[in-house]
Amino acid sequence: MQRTHYSRDITPAMNGSTVTVNGWVHEIRDFGGLAFLILRDREGLVQVTMPKKKVSKEIVDTVKGLSRESVVSVTGDVKAMEKAPNGYELIPTALEVLSRADAPLPLDPTGKVPAELDTRLDSRFMDLRSPEVTAVFYVRANMIKAIRDYLSSQGCLEIASPKIVATATEGGTELFPISYFEREAFLNQSPQLYKQMMMAGGMDRVYEIGPIFRAEEHATRKHLNEATSIDVELSFATDEDAMRLLENTIAYAYAYVKEHCQAQLKVLNVDLQVPKTPFRRLCYRDAIEIAKKDPECADIEYGDDLSTQAEHAVGQAIGEHYFIVNWPTNIRAFYTQPCENDPSICKAFDLMHPRMELSSGAQREYRYAELVKKMEEKGLSPESFKFYLDSFRYGMPPHAGWGLGAERLLQTMLNLNNIREAVLFPRDRVRLTP
Repeated sequence: MQRTHYSRDITPAMNGSTVTVNGWVHEIRDFGGLAFLILRDREGLVQVTMPKKKVSKEIVDTVKGLSRESVVSVTGDVKAMEKAPNGYELIPTALEVLSRADAPLPLDPTGKVPAELDTRLDSRFMDLRSPEVTAVFYVRANMIKAIRDYLSSQGCLEIASPKIVATATEGGTELFPISYFEREAFLNQSPQLYKQMMMAGGMDRVYEIGPIFRAEEHATRKHLNEATSIDVELSFATDEDAMRLLENTIAYAYAYVKEHCQAQLKVLNVDLQVPKTPFRRLCYRDAIEIAKKDPECADIEYGDDLSTQAEHAVGQAIGEHYFIVNWPTNIRAFYTQPCENDPSICKAFDLMHPRMELSSGAQREYRYAELVKKMEEKGLSPESFKFYLDSFRYGMPPHAGWGLGAERLLQTMLNLNNIREAVLFPRDRVRLTP
């Protein structure tokens, strides 16, 4: 049962070698004098070939009695075979049944029998056995690794902020209340306030990759109630510094996935193109004018946020990653710094993919008096944010940062139809299990 190789580690050059592979019964074919067992592991498929004159009757009979998706361990000799998948086959000398699968299966992980996404998510453990779904999460793991490696290489320290908080990041109602002993508490919407406090703590450059929770009732293909956010904050930095790091992070992640996930991209039929930097900077005012050309967005006005349809219209016109900059101050968060020459415009930005928004960021307001004033203008109580505001009273450096949605990044990278495909066990308005 002790595995010696994953499927991808075996090559035709190992002809004559003895190996042990573990996995699931993907398919069984019996042609009388010749039988095949297709074994599947995390890395791919192995063809186990059983000429009945060369393989023991015990092994052949065991295979005949197996149900699909049973778990087996196979030891055998590698035989180079040009016509076989991957250029080799395995002639078994021993086969152990580790776990038998019940029949019928809740869904078909081979994909030959299509299933709706909700059906797949109801039996996610089985859905994950599909080579295509496995490939998605293999890419996700490598994408996150690439981002972590790149941000660390740029001098950013990884932090972990609290997820149980006493107040909302920006006020509002999109909060999940929880019982916290005798006090009211909430699941955190964003590490925004805490990563800014790290700047006052002298941490200089930080990042966090962790969960966020938003009680949004949107039931769309791009919204989740629990998601993974990639957050960065940089001391002594401008909005342009933050945008430059963000676009380079995106390009690095794409390049890393393209190099290290070739087999998975092939399974997913994705021809991944690394975006060229720098990304285009598009003024908010120009984005509004582009959106107005879409008949469904004809009534959009300066000062409005961009609707999903407006994002689509602008994205179709631009056709690549781009930033929207120079936003009206009154529609951005209280911690966004206005432009010195025109306070009605602020130093905020959104990173856009042609399909959707990926990231939001800004140069922050770091002056205590101005920050308090902006909070009051937004109808927020400074007293509720005392723990945060105190960090601005004793030497807060200028700083900038951003938050990037990991699931949206993966969804657009792999051209997934629904963001739920980018999450192992999605949480949305109606789904709390599995």
